[in-house]
Amino acid sequence: MINEELERFIEAWGSMGVLWGINRSMARVQAFVLLSEKPVDLDQVSKDLNISRGNASMCLKELRNWGVIHRVHVSGDRRDFYVAEPDIWKMFFKIAVERKKREFDPSMHALRHLIAESGPETGETVQERLTQMEEILSTIDGIMNKFLQDEKKSRTMLEFFKTFSPK
Repeated sequence: MINEELERFIEAWGSMGVLWGINRSMARVQAFVLLSEKPVDLDQVSKDLNISRGNASMCLKELRNWGVIHRVHVSGDRRDFYVAEPDIWKMFFKIAVERKKREFDPSMHALRHLIAESGPETGETVQERLTQMEEILSTIDGIMNKFLQDEKKSRTMLEFFKTFSPK
């Protein structure tokens, strides 16, 4: 059973997930598993989050695909159980890699394709905007690629950037 405090966090995580482009149910399931001391099963997720078993099952599968939860075996039980990725840094890193692959990369591809295919009818002003956008996003893409290239190096880079952050 979920107490009020945990429920508030689960709902807040679900809302934040929507802002990041992640399905609300999926974000809520991730938060639920993350906050669970013991492995949880499909029925527990469905019941405690008040979502259908089908929705819970799809969310658990997708979260496993993202690598942020893992299926585990509980001795003496035939059901599938799930636990959160124990290393929070790895969890955030995997989410960042997936988000870049699923959202940023297709947008960059579409922008580059638009620039390559657009002709004089696009107009000089629009063409200039698209070119500037591509230059900025290419720089960001290069930084993200460097950051997401290696989990350990990115952790080191983040520690470096933290030195610039006000406490």
